[in-house]
Amino acid sequence: MIETKDDFNLLKRYIEQTLKIQCSNYKEDYIKRRLLSRMRSTSQATYSDYLFYLKGHPAELEPLRNALTINVTEFFRDTEVYNEIRNTLLPELFRQRKRIQIWSAGCSSGEEPYSLAMILSDMMMTNKEIAAQIIATDIDEVILARAKSGIYPDKSVQKLTDVQLRRHFTKLPDGNFEVKQHLRDLIRFRPHDLMSGIPPSRFVDMITCRNVTIYFNEKQKDDLARMFHAALIPGGFYVMGKTEYLGREVESLFTPFNSLQKIFIKKQ
Repeated sequence: MIETKDDFNLLKRYIEQTLKIQCSNYKEDYIKRRLLSRMRSTSQATYSDYLFYLKGHPAELEPLRNALTINVTEFFRDTEVYNEIRNTLLPELFRQRKRIQIWSAGCSSGEEPYSLAMILSDMMMTNKEIAAQIIATDIDEVILARAKSGIYPDKSVQKLTDVQLRRHFTKLPDGNFEVKQHLRDLIRFRPHDLMSGIPPSRFVDMITCRNVTIYFNEKQKDDLARMFHAALIPGGFYVMGKTEYLGREVESLFTPFNSLQKIFIKKQ
């Protein structure tokens, strides 16, 4: 079926009327990228197909809103999860081996991988024998480039301590903060489609994929869990978002490690 400009404009108008999001405030390429993500998730081929789907499936409006608005993320989002990673998961992994690999899937603008890098950097300062690498991926190459730049406005670092800011960031003349080289050295940013079925690396010790699968249908969530299971080492950790869950078809692939924080261990 041939897409037309009218189909796109009709969809935009419906979004503006129902979600009260002014699409004209965003670049057209940005809107199209976000719409394409939701269209793939709902198996809709064209803008007109997706508009028809939206009208018949009101539950799709909230995932669409989340997809269209600026990525909601922050450094050390959900403090309890990061405390568990710092105090339990990483020490356990480093007891098993001296070098580990972490995959930050759906890393958005980079706050998650840089938060992990801060924890790892602090651990490596006190133990010179350990090493780590973080693979940070996202399907949106524009937001990935922003993450790779490592530059954040003052409002984005408000929750960081003075010690964290001094140790891991440089304040720029324009008031923004730039991550230091020792954090950059720990992270490799790569474009990656979670629906490809192929992980960017194998033998990963820990995967963090938080607040991403809320945009996926049940089959896609299950396929993703299977890919994560294949990418993890035996006994590797899978950290989900607090509102997410494992589907019945794949829950047997993992053992709960911390149910409250949605942390699982890969089963053999």
